[in-house]
This record gives sequence, structure tokens and C-alpha cells, in this order.
Amino acid sequence: MPAAQGQWEALLSDGVRRVSILGSTGSIGTQALDVVRKARKDAGQEVFRVVALAAGASNLKLLARQAVETRAELVATSGDADAAAQLADSISNLAGILDAGHYRPRIIHGPEAATRAAAVEDADLVLNGITGSIGLAPTLAALESNKLLALANKESLIAGGALIHQAVAASTHEDPLIPVDSEHSALAQALRSGSATEVDRLILTASGGPFRGRTREQLRGVKPADALAHPTWDMGLMVTTNSATMVNKALEVLEAHLLFGVELDRIDVVVHPQSVVHSMVQFTDGSTMAQASPPDMRLPIALGLGWPHRVPGAATPCDWSRATQWTFEPLDEDAFPAVRLIKEAAARGATAPAVYNAANEQAVLAFHAGRIGFLDIVDTVARVVEEHQVADDLTVKAVLEAERWARTRADQLLID
Repeated sequence: MPAAQGQWEALLSDGVRRVSILGSTGSIGTQALDVVRKARKDAGQEVFRVVALAAGASNLKLLARQAVETRAELVATSGDADAAAQLADSISNLAGILDAGHYRPRIIHGPEAATRAAAVEDADLVLNGITGSIGLAPTLAALESNKLLALANKESLIAGGALIHQAVAASTHEDPLIPVDSEHSALAQALRSGSATEVDRLILTASGGPFRGRTREQLRGVKPADALAHPTWDMGLMVTTNSATMVNKALEVLEAHLLFGVELDRIDVVVHPQSVVHSMVQFTDGSTMAQASPPDMRLPIALGLGWPHRVPGAATPCDWSRATQWTFEPLDEDAFPAVRLIKEAAARGATAPAVYNAANEQAVLAFHAGRIGFLDIVDTVARVVEEHQVADDLTVKAVLEAERWARTRADQLLID
């Protein structure tokens, strides 16, 4: 053990934490593996053991390399049998090149592969870094298998909030659901400063994206490349575009409500372009607690993997020896109505939030295909949500049916 043993004592006292990483080849997954790798190096021993990996079929070579590096016992791909065979060949070849001996993991494939990886018996914690509402089934599988769940897949919570609440209530863990989004990780940390009855408001910060300060009229002619030019984060096509429309922040507002039980009218959004203060909690005595750190997702990911303990050296702290300024601006809801719209959808309840999310995904894809303009994205979402007949009960079947309807209806409106 290195000299900094005291820094690691609390985390290591729980033993090696066995993790399953879903969406391992994406932004969250690759950074999670960075955290795993660095923690082992810094601690001088294994801190997190990767027992399962799951990813799509778009980057099988990276998935194979991750598997060989971690020696994961289970490797899952959503691809077909041919993709699984290709993955097996890549793992075999890399194992020989990297002197990994006779490493041969169990490989599973198909649409349910990530769900099976979420329920793998050997895992203590599942990190769900999948993008989109397809993450709902793996989220439920992890909780129903009594795992700790580090959740970066906000869409599953949006689509199936009540279902997830039921699974959380049945867990034997005191706090089985650990937020990984930087904003919700910040809120979870700040909420430790007081009791639930002392919380006045939650304040989520937004960078403002590439279009901060523009009016609705000025947004009319923006192009897909403009929407992807985020000043702070690189989050992939869907999430980056959602940041530009403020849909991402809207989803995070509802996510905060579902995670922490604070009413939607007590959750605010403030624009903070420096992206250093990740969110704040205002208490009833007038105090506001903020969590601040340079923009680096490795910090909330590390906290999610190690919760409730911190992972020493997970990210670089703020440099207080240099002069700096932080600014905060109110959100222009005329130019960016997405936050107001999701509160209206949530008030309708049941399947309305799932419809909001599904319609948005279809509209974003249409925008990047050059079929619609930027403002049409949220306008389409508003029309689909307005037309939706909310289901009487929230079930997985009802969510899937509502999403299918929303995608079909959004496509019809986009063609018209």
C-alpha cells in the first residue's frame, strides 16, 4: 500500500467492489474504465473489479480491448450472432497479442444482452451508461437483482419513474440508486448538508450550450453542426443536441424530482456558462450549498462507483491560486421552452414523460438528417405530448406502447 493509505482506507474497507458497466464503449463507459484503471494504480491494489461489460455493435474492437484489459467474465453486445462471433475472434486475437493467456469470457448477444449483464450474479454495482430509453429494462433488472445502481441513463428514469421507485423500495440497500449525471451527483452531495425538511429549492445549473443568449428568432436558422459545437462537453449527437435545445436540462429537472422527491415547482434552472458549479441546494434558512469542480465527468462517475465513499484523485480540483469569475443568468424560457414543457408533461403523469423523450429523439434525428429546423425539435415534442392519451397505469408495456406511438406520431408530423 502506498504512503497515501489513509486516503483509501474507507473505500477499501468495504473490499473490492465488483461492477458491471453498461454502455462501456460510450463516453460514460470509457471514462468509468479510466477511473477503474487509475484507482488501481493510485491505490496500489484492485479497488473495482469489472465482471461484466455491455455495449452495442458499432465498436466491437474497442469492446474486445476493454474485455481483454479487464478480464470481464461476461461480455454482452446488442448485435446479432455474426457480431458476437466477430467479438469472440477479436478477443481471442487480442488476448494472444496482449499476453492474456487463455482468457475466454462468456459472450452473449441480442437486444436483451445488456439487461442480462445488468442482472449478472457476481456484480455488486451496475453502472448504466446507456443512452436512450432502451436503458429502462437494464435499470429495472439491476435493481430487481438487488444491485447498487449508478445511473447515468436519465431516460430510463424519465420513462419509468414509478416503476423504478417500486424496484428501489423493494431493495435491501438503503440507497440503491446513485445518480451519476454531474448535476444530480452535485445535488446528492449538497443534500448531505441538511435534512429533507430543511430543503427549500434545488437549483440545476446549465452551461447554456452553444446558443446561450440567442433569441428564438436567432435560433431559427442554426445548423446541425452549430448544435454540436458545445463549448464545454463532448457528449455524442443526441445528448449534445439536447443540451443545445435545453431538452437535456428539462430531463434533468424531472430526474431531480424523481430522485430526490422535491416538487417540480421547487426546482429551478440557472445558466452558468463556466460549468464549474454543477448544481446547488437552497435551504430554508437562506443558505445555498454548491458543489464545484472543473468540468470532468470522471468525478461523478468515480463517486457513483465508490458511493458513499470518494475515490481519491478522481479528478483535478479547482485552482484557487488563479483569479476566476463565475456568472449566473436566468433561463430564457421563450427561446428555450423545453423545461416548462416537461413540467407540463410531468403534471399529466404516467406515460407523458416517456412520450416527451421518445418524440424528442425522433425530432433530433430528423434535424440532423436535414429534414427539419432547429426550432421544430421542441415544437414537435410539444404537439406530440399534447395529443397523447395518457395511460391509466404505468407499466413497462404501457411505456413501450407510448414510446412507439410517440415515435410514429412524431415522424408523421415531421413529414407533414
